[in-house]
Amino acid sequence: MKKNILVVDDSALMRRAICDIINSDSNFQAIDVCRDGLEAYEKLKTTSYDGVVLDVNMPRMDGLELLERLQKEHIKANIIMVSTLTTKDAEVTILAMERGAIDFVTKPTNIIEAKGEDFKNRLLSILSAVLRTRSYTRRMQTSDPIPKKSISPTVTRMKAPLGKGGKIVALACSTGGPKALQSVIPYLPKNLDAPMVLVQHMPAGFTKSMADRLNEISEIKVKEAEDGEKLEKGTVYIAPGGKHIEVKKTPDGGHKVVYNDMPAIGGLKPCANIMFDSLSQSGYDEIVCVVLTGMGADGTNGILSLNQHKPIHVIAQNAETCVVYGMPKMIAEAGVVDEVVPLTEVAKTITKNVGVR
Repeated sequence: MKKNILVVDDSALMRRAICDIINSDSNFQAIDVCRDGLEAYEKLKTTSYDGVVLDVNMPRMDGLELLERLQKEHIKANIIMVSTLTTKDAEVTILAMERGAIDFVTKPTNIIEAKGEDFKNRLLSILSAVLRTRSYTRRMQTSDPIPKKSISPTVTRMKAPLGKGGKIVALACSTGGPKALQSVIPYLPKNLDAPMVLVQHMPAGFTKSMADRLNEISEIKVKEAEDGEKLEKGTVYIAPGGKHIEVKKTPDGGHKVVYNDMPAIGGLKPCANIMFDSLSQSGYDEIVCVVLTGMGADGTNGILSLNQHKPIHVIAQNAETCVVYGMPKMIAEAGVVDEVVPLTEVAKTITKNVGVR
């Protein structure tokens, strides 16, 4: 049976373009459309959809207002935002994640782009991944989706007493990540005894808005990473959209963020594998690697490589709480995961492994 998707956008041309994309996939159908959030609210009160593609800016009731109404009235929906690359829309989109949106796709600037392959592929891939994970988690019969043998390390793991290098946390996430991070970062203590470097697959502009918002609602300091800045304990450094980041040793024994401007890898920039790979040459005694919700396998190769050079401790989000059970699934199947935990336990698990000052 085809998955039923509701399309909400005030532009008739955009509604038609999005519906055509959805209907081009044999797994989906977009029969119902709405011109604004108020129409969508009335629909969602009486009709259940497998997914909703929602515009940000609309008359009468915009996307954020609709999400607030749905949240207040406990109306559940799998909502994917369609947002422009403006700073204002980026800020609203990050707030939309707090209000219940699952993820977002960047809105084409014109109808020609809307009919292009890039937007089509991005929209369909997110819809497919999200709904596939939703279906998968509903079918699961146990609380542990990963076979025990997959969780247990299958390669020799180095565990050494900490020297002066200390620890660092390296986190990777993708689809569903902006929402997931709001259940992790605000629950980390401000005196975490390690810095954190973080790769979330997002366009330029959105990472800055996400970092600023997380900093507002967190005790720990959160910022978009700057080229050349020194890493400090109790700070989360988010890779900017459109830039890979590496961690490099400094002459005084510390570490700094360095931008790597090589091309996108598999369409990803930033790419988590580059971040994890760079830590192989760092001075840290142990790397706590965290993999949250996301499509694909970014981070797995980097962590496997890192495991050959450094003692690591790997934490993966469990399937039930993932928007998309892709990246955590791949690293678990690689056999180097030490702990599989629900999203609400990730911050506590990080703190347990890193400690506080």
